[in-house]
Amino acid sequence: MKDKNDLAESRTDWAEDRTILANERTFAGWMRTGMACVAVAIGLRAVFGEFEPTWVAKAVASVFIIAALYVYWAAQASAAKTQKRLSDHHANAQPNSRMKILAAILAVASTGVGAILWML
Repeated sequence: MKDKNDLAESRTDWAEDRTILANERTFAGWMRTGMACVAVAIGLRAVFGEFEPTWVAKAVASVFIIAALYVYWAAQASAAKTQKRLSDHHANAQPNSRMKILAAILAVASTGVGAILWML
């Protein structure tokens, strides 16, 4: 009977490792979604060029920048919450601090893009 319990525990550990890796992939997917929002904001400038009144295009671009910032924050918070509930066994999970730093870097860069778009 002990072998069956060991096998069940081993399968549970593997499942938890897969969940950790899925959480990291989901986090990466949300980071890509945030960057896509920034790309749309930049694309508005390229597509509409000298749109009149200029504040309208800038305001819409700002909405996409704000959406990107929210996506970064929500993805990091969700990934950290999920990671906290799990234990890695054979997989090496990314530390929460690394995900937080990445989200912060992308947030600062996206804010910079938004500022540049307003200056154009």
